[in-house]
Amino acid sequence: MDLNVVRSVQSADLIPKQWYNIVPDLPEPLPPMLKPDGSEAKPSDLEAIFPKSLIQQEFSTERFIDIPDEVRELYAGLGRPTPLLRAYRLERFLGTPAKIYYKYEGVLPTGSHKINTAVAQAYFNKLEGVERLVTETGAGQWGSALALAGSLFGLRVRVYMVRVSYEQKPYRRILMQLYGAEVIPSPSPYTKAGRSILAADPNHPGSLGIAISEAIEDALTNPKTKYSLGSVLNHVLLHQTVIGLEALRQLEAMGEELPDYVIGCVGGGSNFAGIAYPFYYEAIVRGRKRDIKLVAVEPKAIPSMTRGVYTYDYGDTAGLTPLLKMYTVGHRYSPPPIHAGGLRYHGVAPTLAILVKNDVVKPVAYHQTEVFKAAEIFAKTEGVVPAPESAHAVKAVIDIALEAKKRNEKTVILFNMSGHGLLDLGGYQEYLEGRLRDFEPKEIDLSYLPKINQAK
Repeated sequence: MDLNVVRSVQSADLIPKQWYNIVPDLPEPLPPMLKPDGSEAKPSDLEAIFPKSLIQQEFSTERFIDIPDEVRELYAGLGRPTPLLRAYRLERFLGTPAKIYYKYEGVLPTGSHKINTAVAQAYFNKLEGVERLVTETGAGQWGSALALAGSLFGLRVRVYMVRVSYEQKPYRRILMQLYGAEVIPSPSPYTKAGRSILAADPNHPGSLGIAISEAIEDALTNPKTKYSLGSVLNHVLLHQTVIGLEALRQLEAMGEELPDYVIGCVGGGSNFAGIAYPFYYEAIVRGRKRDIKLVAVEPKAIPSMTRGVYTYDYGDTAGLTPLLKMYTVGHRYSPPPIHAGGLRYHGVAPTLAILVKNDVVKPVAYHQTEVFKAAEIFAKTEGVVPAPESAHAVKAVIDIALEAKKRNEKTVILFNMSGHGLLDLGGYQEYLEGRLRDFEPKEIDLSYLPKINQAK
């Protein structure tokens, strides 16, 4: 490849000046957030946990929203635009005619895409006089990102880390502490929500839903404190679209047309939305490639999109959030302790749920052993060790590339390598030693969900 092309693809001029908001372009209107009594939640109802500027973004119907200059400068200083790379060696290993491109977010300081929204959220909170942020984290990638963002803006940060990940991934905890954050294993004795879980099961492995409950309770009971989250809600997914917007320009600089497939893993949806939503706009909304295939990959152990129900549910275990209409396995679902901690969430982003419901996005699910096998192939050919979350996308890429080989079809595949796995080597050790096990999904019981679902 021409080195001048590579340099242009890495140019800071490719960092977008606006985020893309998918809400006005969804195939059907976004269902409103609801209160437990079934009435519609208003923006003012969220002011106890979010700053007004982020609430405005959450409810915005503007297609493009300006990125503040200070945030854009931080993006550049932290390493944006991230590289768009072609996986030549993986293509040769698979013997496929497919071209495989990946957007590598793992080069960012905290090792994943999460810093894109962490910086934006810290910026807007700081503007409104917030002094302390609280959040949850699964694998620790989001917690690490918010810890750094808090440090950059002089905000104190507390992270409730899902207990199983706290134990599996001690180096992510250390990274958060190095950035100045306080890290608490969840469920914890510090909140009413945590204490109730521990009373029933002192050895509970935790879940993202529980950690969210603890963080929100913390925000509601402490002054000058707001809650920050790394996925699901519109304003979070909005910030991540810098990934796909950059990739669009980088592909153009490489002389490549729009891809045939765009792939990302899904816990709550920020990874997938970041890479796929801008391509949805260009290909489907603008009509440049209506047959583009958007593939969202989840773990079989927490099958929100592939086996869940599209209905109203809480975003957290204790029911402190408004009700969101999404694909869900239920907010009381206890996820098995898979290594892809960032994917251990019971639901998905409401905007993503609409795309799945309308067959715009195809969901697929894999067991973690086959995911780690795909990651091993990628590491051996491309040299990058994927985070277990990103490895789900790698598995889908390999399957699609092999299908292209069978059909002798020249397919272009793009996926989001949203994080590296260098702090996930404990999971890789289990895989290499044959100790990694798969988990079948637990029974999905949604009988306890609010009765408003019957009328909505």
